[in-house]
Amino acid sequence: MATVTVTATHLVLHRTVHLPISEVQLSTTTSSGPGGQHANRTQSKVIGRIDLTTISGLGPVLRQRAIDALGPVVEASSQAQRSQVQNKAAVLQRLAEKVDAALVVSPPRRATRPTKASATRRVDAKQRRSSVKQNRRRPTSDD
Repeated sequence: MATVTVTATHLVLHRTVHLPISEVQLSTTTSSGPGGQHANRTQSKVIGRIDLTTISGLGPVLRQRAIDALGPVVEASSQAQRSQVQNKAAVLQRLAEKVDAALVVSPPRRATRPTKASATRRVDAKQRRSSVKQNRRRPTSDD
């Protein structure tokens, strides 16, 4: 995963993927939890939403890949800081990281066979465990 950059106008995910910040829906509200009068009166919590079905900057293939991974709407919120500006920056960074992670194509898995030594160790361990369990059994009338 490459590092994402948040500029004044775009979320830059790659050289070719730039999501305009103007299309990110940002809303503010009061933070939850303790904090006294300041936390109860300031709108410092920021919630950000990206509608992947309508945002420009994604081609049809990347758009579908992101929707398959994240759904049609991506959300992030931050209320860690007292400053709305700092929380807004954190939200934009989180949104960009989520979308960037969804665009990564993982290589296909190549099935491998266990080595002969590991197969032998597995069977030996099963036999040892079996003998431990057999020794725990109640003796039969034949013994």
